[in-house]
Amino acid sequence: MNAPTPQTPVTVHTFTQRLSSTRRGGRLARLLAVERLQAWQMSPAVTERAEQIVAEFAANAALHGRVQGRDFQVALTLDAATGTVRIAATDARGEQLPLLCRDFETSVDSESGRGLLMVAALADRWGTEPYPSGGKTIWAEVGPWRHNDKTPAPGREPEAGASLCDCVSEGGLEPPRPIKGTSTSS
Repeated sequence: MNAPTPQTPVTVHTFTQRLSSTRRGGRLARLLAVERLQAWQMSPAVTERAEQIVAEFAANAALHGRVQGRDFQVALTLDAATGTVRIAATDARGEQLPLLCRDFETSVDSESGRGLLMVAALADRWGTEPYPSGGKTIWAEVGPWRHNDKTPAPGREPEAGASLCDCVSEGGLEPPRPIKGTSTSS
């Protein structure tokens, strides 16, 4: 007699919203993301990290990815089995891929140039993907375990209270590189 093997159902929750490519749209993206993460009962640590990433992605989509008459899209996907949240922002400017810190020569009082360093520090993984009809999607994944137990996220080096300063090597500042072209399988 063959007994059926019990299987744990994989539950994936999604949230997607199109927003105007304006500062107001960027602010609304952050507020909606926090509301959705709280509804999914995510931990405050994950919610705070995700909120900062959504804010950065939305600001970049409104500022750098804006095309007159085109919106940007924010999507959250929660894999309930692992507790990992995938954050994605899609805009219409596929030819303008994000740059990693502009050679790290941002002046101390500059108001820009540090956003993707922050994303690299907060996310377990991040990268970009082309989006049909000339756009791009920038994404990041945030899991519940990374900052709590000092275990490295896959493909990451900094440890022991990881901070941006941990990315400094003998050759200069070297943040974790994005993973390009990773598929979004659910």
